[in-house]
Amino acid sequence: MSALELRRDPSCLFCRIVAGEIPATRIAEDDTVLAIQDIAPKAPTHILLMPRDHIASAAELTDADAPLVGHLFAVAAEVARAAGIAKGGYRVVTNVGTWGGQSVDHLHFHLMGGRPFTWPPG
Repeated sequence: MSALELRRDPSCLFCRIVAGEIPATRIAEDDTVLAIQDIAPKAPTHILLMPRDHIASAAELTDADAPLVGHLFAVAAEVARAAGIAKGGYRVVTNVGTWGGQSVDHLHFHLMGGRPFTWPPG
């Protein structure tokens, strides 16, 4: 899919990062997914994975998005191995809506590791 075919919201921070309009430390990327370093990390390793296509949140996902979600998790596993956190374990989470803690209305997953986590998360 070319950049011209992507759904994009010009006011969306992550759409602007995907388009290269706003700089970010890119960790991994392909035609579908972009992984960047979180600018306010909550763990020693904190990477955001997002689809290049604008989807506001997990609440908008349908069965048709199953390949995308599977690919996001596969990329997360690959990034975790490359970051050296796979063996010790890591957390992958997405927030949905204001009460869920979502601060940018573009589907993204937080990949966090490098320290122990507790449950429940907060």
